[in-house]
Amino acid sequence: MDGLLLDTEDIYTLCNNIILRECNRPDLPWNIKAQLQGRPGPEAGEIFHAWAQLPISRAEYIRKNSELQHKHFPSAQPLPGVLELLRTLNERGVQLALATSSHAANFKLKTSHLDRLFRYFPEQQRLLGDDKRIPPGRGKPAPDIYLLALGTINSRLRKQGKEEIRPDECLVLEDSVPGVEAGRRAGMRVVWCPHPALLKEYKGREKEVLAGLANGGGDEQVEEVMEEAAAGGEGKGRGLPGRRDDGWAELLKSLENFPYGRYGIGGA
Repeated sequence: MDGLLLDTEDIYTLCNNIILRECNRPDLPWNIKAQLQGRPGPEAGEIFHAWAQLPISRAEYIRKNSELQHKHFPSAQPLPGVLELLRTLNERGVQLALATSSHAANFKLKTSHLDRLFRYFPEQQRLLGDDKRIPPGRGKPAPDIYLLALGTINSRLRKQGKEEIRPDECLVLEDSVPGVEAGRRAGMRVVWCPHPALLKEYKGREKEVLAGLANGGGDEQVEEVMEEAAAGGEGKGRGLPGRRDDGWAELLKSLENFPYGRYGIGGA
C-alpha cells in the first residue's frame, strides 16, 4: 500500500528526517530505507535504530514520530494511475485483496479520507500488519500475508459456490523489495513498481529483486531449498523464491497505462 497505492513512503521519510535533523544525524539514505520498506513495524524499527544511533530513547522517538505521522498522514494521496487501475479491475470482475504491513492505527490515519480508493477492497479482504492471523516473525518477506489475503478471497468465493483461486492465478503488485520476495515465495506472479529512488538503489540488481533473491539469497539458495522440497523436506519452513528471468515477475515504473492484456485481464 505505502509507496504503491499512496504517497506515504515520502511521508515516512519526511517524518524520520525531521527527527534525525533534530538529533544532528544525517537524513535517512535509500540503502537503509530500502531495508525498512514493506517490513512489519518492529522489524523495521530494529533496522532503523541500529543505523540511526539516536541520542534519545526509543520511547521518545516513537512519541515524536507518532506526532509527526498524525500531522502528515491525513494528507496522503493516491499515486498516479492507482484510481484508474482499481476502477478498471473492479469493472472487469477481478477479485481484490489488500496486504499491507501497516498496522490498524496507521492504516486509519492514512486512508480515512480516501474512501474513493479503499472502497474497492472489501473489509474482510484487508490484511494489515498487526493482523493476529500473521504469526510473529512471519511478515514480509515471508509469504504468509499474501497467502492469507488469498484465503480471504477464497472464503468469500466458497460461500458463493464459486471456484477458488490458486496462488499461481494471482498477481501481486508491490513497491518494496521484501514485498516482491513475499509474493514470489507465495507462488504468485509479481509486478514491481518501485519508488524511483529505490529503483536507482537496485540498479543492476533488478533481476535479483524480481526473482525474490535480493534479500541475501542467490541461485544456490534456491537450488538447496528446491532439492530439500523435492526430497520431501519442508523447504526450510518457507516458500520458494523464483529464478532470474523466469517470466513470473516484471518491473513497471508506474501504474499508469497498466498493461491489462499482458496479465490476461480482459474486458468485463
